[in-house]
Amino acid sequence: MRPNTLRALRRYHMYLGLFFAPMILLFAISGALQTFRLQEAGGYGGPPPTWIVWLASVHKDQGPPRAPRAERPKAAGPVVASEKPERRPASDAKRPSPLPLKIFVVLLSIALAASTVLGVMIALSIKSGRRVSLTLLALGTVVPIMLLWI
Repeated sequence: MRPNTLRALRRYHMYLGLFFAPMILLFAISGALQTFRLQEAGGYGGPPPTWIVWLASVHKDQGPPRAPRAERPKAAGPVVASEKPERRPASDAKRPSPLPLKIFVVLLSIALAASTVLGVMIALSIKSGRRVSLTLLALGTVVPIMLLWI
């Protein structure tokens, strides 16, 4: 490729990265928290903090948390005393532990967040484009917040 083409590609890459950096950070952090289900009462060991529930809701539902829906009552069928409880299939009994993959996903989230922060730092270190960089960073923060409430 020509040097001018590469320069333009690097500039577009930087602009896109700066605009999406705030949301990349939000999704990386909220994804890491959700890996261990920290947004749920069972995952946190009690009621989770509001900020974790809020981040998870934006991540999963693309909106602020909503009030939980009331569950419909289940139709009660006749209870037969001689029925045996259902048994799990044998294949479910020997499932591998999900912990190694969960740890990997959290490390991936940390690396993505760190890479994003480093990219922003590098972009802001270029004095000639600092005003454009700050503008794109601000837009990348404000636009999703506005879209969240539309």
